[in-house]
Amino acid sequence: MPLNIEPAIARADDFYEALIDTHRNLTLEQSQVVNAKLILLLANHIGDLDVLRDALKRARDGL
Repeated sequence: MPLNIEPAIARADDFYEALIDTHRNLTLEQSQVVNAKLILLLANHIGDLDVLRDALKRARDGL
């Protein structure tokens, strides 16, 4: 299964609001911990190493 980079989040605005709410009132360090936990949870859900490697590469491209 290739990495899906097309918009696929139902109610994307609601997701964005939930993401922002998750970080509200956290320190930078706490926010970074939340991001790391979220990445690991979603990576586990995806489970496909090839897809995860593609996502990691794309996330780093251009930096």
